[in-house]
Amino acid sequence: FHKSRECIDCVDYLVYQLQKKDKNNNTYLERSSIMPKKVFILSATPRKGGNSERLAQAFADGAKDAGNEVEMISLRDKNLLFCKGCLACQKTGRCVLKDDAAEITGKMQAADVLVFATPIYYYSVSGQMKTMLDRSNPLYNSDYKFRDVYLLSTAAEDDPETPKIAEQVLQGFIDCFPKARVAGTVFAGGVTSPGDIQNHPALKTAYDAGKAV
Repeated sequence: FHKSRECIDCVDYLVYQLQKKDKNNNTYLERSSIMPKKVFILSATPRKGGNSERLAQAFADGAKDAGNEVEMISLRDKNLLFCKGCLACQKTGRCVLKDDAAEITGKMQAADVLVFATPIYYYSVSGQMKTMLDRSNPLYNSDYKFRDVYLLSTAAEDDPETPKIAEQVLQGFIDCFPKARVAGTVFAGGVTSPGDIQNHPALKTAYDAGKAV
C-alpha cells in the first residue's frame, strides 16, 4: 500500500510540475513525452469558419508542429441523430442508429488525446457537441485509449466565468471514463462574428496547449 501511495504521490507531483497557466488563467500541460500521440479534434460550431473552429485549428497547428498525428472533423458536416436512451450499446458495443456517430466514436476510442471545440450557447456547449457526447455511450465499457481531454470555447461575453457550465458538461462526460482527465481548457471571450478571434491571445494559448500534448 505504501509503495502504491508513493507512486500516486509521484505522479501527482509530476502533473503539478508540468501544469502551466497563461495570463488568462487557462490551463494546459507542458509536453512530457517525445512519443507522438494521436490527437482527435471535434469542432462543434454550426458556423463554418467560426471562432471556436479557429481556436481548434490553432491547437491542431501546435500539435502537428510537435510531431503528433492530428485529425480534425466538423460535427456540422455530420449526420447525428439524438440518442434514444435504449442502452442497447451497453450490450453490443454498437449503437442501433445508423448515422455518422459510429465512425466518430471509433476515432474517439482510438485517440490518445480528445479535443472538443465549441461556442458557448446559453452558457453551455453547442447542441452538436452535447449530441455527440450522448452518442459516445458505446465507449463506456470499451477499451478506450484517450487519457487527455481538452475543451476549447469561445463566446461573445468575455467574463472568465462564462465557460464554467460548459466545462462542467465535459467533466460529466469524463467522470464516466476513469482513465481520462481534463488536461486543459482554453477560452476566448469577446468574440461574436466569425473572424472576431483574429489576433486574440487565446489563439497562442491554444497553439501552445496543442504543442504540449
